[in-house]
Amino acid sequence: SAELTSSRVARSADQLSKMLSTVLLAQNAAGFAPQLTPAHSASRVAGVAMQAKSKAIPFLNQPPALDGTLAGDVGFDPLMLSSLIPLKWAREAELKHCRLAMLATAGWLAVDFGITAPDAPQVSSLAAHDATVDKGPMWFLLLVASVFEIVGGTPKVFQLLNDPDAAGPGEYKFNPLNIKSDKVMEEKEIANGRLAMMAFSGIVTQAALTGNGFPYMY
Repeated sequence: SAELTSSRVARSADQLSKMLSTVLLAQNAAGFAPQLTPAHSASRVAGVAMQAKSKAIPFLNQPPALDGTLAGDVGFDPLMLSSLIPLKWAREAELKHCRLAMLATAGWLAVDFGITAPDAPQVSSLAAHDATVDKGPMWFLLLVASVFEIVGGTPKVFQLLNDPDAAGPGEYKFNPLNIKSDKVMEEKEIANGRLAMMAFSGIVTQAALTGNGFPYMY
């Protein structure tokens, strides 16, 4: 019995010795491992942040310039154009096309419903372009649009690109109805504008393909 006890004690001491040796070796190895400096840690954190995924396209990385501060920003930029084009200029262009598309959609439907200006050609919206070119009003409309673009649009772009204190994209201090302007209204405008751009493209395509008026079906 004494020999058995002695054998067990020796075996336990041998196991304890091996465990201590393993711990000491691990500590010594850790002493030679490279230590991350704050700069390295920051770069790793930045790298992880740069690899955040887009909300709109989860399998693509989040575009660095789209940080969610602009209304309607859901990280959709698969071609990474926001890294090549100034974001304020891009938003100014988007808002202009949104507003034009909303007006164009309403105007197209109005003409097809028979609501036209006095002495306007009594034709469909699809045929109105050629008719106004032939009769002359299109040249006047082109002149008016050009004046607005030269007087208002071009200076606005230069202001956005060169003046850090300039009013934001799409802001022209034109609010005759005194509609409250906040992030919610900005979100609504950009959402409806994007829908209008898609809608107008679809309306024109369907009208050209079918040759019919509203609802532009075969």
